[in-house]
Amino acid sequence: MSSNPVAETVASLMPRAKAELTELVAFKSVADFDQYPRSESEGAANWIADALRSEGFQDVALLDTPDGTQSVYGYLPGPEGAKTVLLYAHYDVQPPLDEAAWTTPPFELVERDGRWYGRGSADCKGGVVMHLLALRALKANGGVPVHVKVIVEGSEEQGTGGLERYAEAHPELLTADTIVIGDAGNFRAGLPTVTATLRGMTLVRVQVDTLEGNLHSGQFGGAAPDALAALIRVLDSLRAKDGSTTVDGLAGESAWDGLQYEEQAFREDAKVLDGVELIGSGTVADRVWARPAVTVLGIDCPPVVGATPSVQAGARALISLRVPPGVDAVEATKLLEAHIEAHTPWGARVSTERIGQGQAFRADTSSPAYASMAEAMAVAYPGQEMQSAGMGGSIPLCNTLASLYPDTEILLIGLSEPEAQIHAVNESVSPDELERLSVAEALFLRNYAAN
Repeated sequence: MSSNPVAETVASLMPRAKAELTELVAFKSVADFDQYPRSESEGAANWIADALRSEGFQDVALLDTPDGTQSVYGYLPGPEGAKTVLLYAHYDVQPPLDEAAWTTPPFELVERDGRWYGRGSADCKGGVVMHLLALRALKANGGVPVHVKVIVEGSEEQGTGGLERYAEAHPELLTADTIVIGDAGNFRAGLPTVTATLRGMTLVRVQVDTLEGNLHSGQFGGAAPDALAALIRVLDSLRAKDGSTTVDGLAGESAWDGLQYEEQAFREDAKVLDGVELIGSGTVADRVWARPAVTVLGIDCPPVVGATPSVQAGARALISLRVPPGVDAVEATKLLEAHIEAHTPWGARVSTERIGQGQAFRADTSSPAYASMAEAMAVAYPGQEMQSAGMGGSIPLCNTLASLYPDTEILLIGLSEPEAQIHAVNESVSPDELERLSVAEALFLRNYAAN
């Protein structure tokens, strides 16, 4: 990295950053309190609150949001008359999935092959540390030139909307001239990228029932309607032969006209097995950034080990539907529910339950804040020009903030580049990315204050 005082300060702070991320990753802060103790999330929230206080933040508070979780807020005053920037991250994480599949324990930060491994290291506890590094670097080099608000969410991964509802009820709290969402990532490690679009999402739980109770498959199989088989038919109806998502009435032919995602690079990033085809049609960028995508997240049915020869009376599934910008998530949910009902066979009883929902988002990349970020990234990543890409994932808060503050600029950056393998086993963060993006954020704040 080219020598400048901010970059030198961030470099000197990296050992501290690793120690802090180690402490944060150790909290099993999954915001599903049926799986993990609430105390783990509360511990992470208190850690962040203490960190903000130690950096001179005022009005630090744990906000009790309507979904039963806590978000952490703090305010750091800048020079009189300065602009206000809101920095966002989240401290809740995805469950580790199969802990035995991790090379090292998921809630221990472990350095291996130049990366730091641990659940939440990139998504998004690393984002919390990134914000702290940027602010510390500025404080050591002339001071923070803007008013800074920090909000760290406690349930982003669950999609339960706690912070969104809180913000709607307290709209004055998060007002800012610009918002930096630290929960996205570079298109590739070493390629500075802002995220221009996010797909929205909806989560629907489906229950299919056919019998009062399970039946012996030898005595009744062949005529008794099998609820699991009915559910499989429903789930299969959500995909065309090529794997494209097919929800009746939901458009799925949009195209992405920006930075493209080469198919071979995608295969390597996704670790697709040799000989296995990609699904869908159009370019990879079309499929992952511009079109809807359905995923079956889980099925409740008997496991293979211990299964009995029975016709199943009931079965249940959790379905995720990602919806691209331009598609209303509420309408997409209605179409998904109607599709499920229409494609349930044999007169089986079917019910749906909405679990979570968030709208898609499109940023205005022509705004002054993006120009300030482009200048900052050119310094933090010498020889590289800032790119704009889409992101197939969802950050429901973005649309809420855009609705509450229509004149506010929103930028999305972060540490979740493909090698990070967020949401999968062996999630990791590149310390080089953490260092460079912290420099970029610090220089952005300085540039933005001056523009």
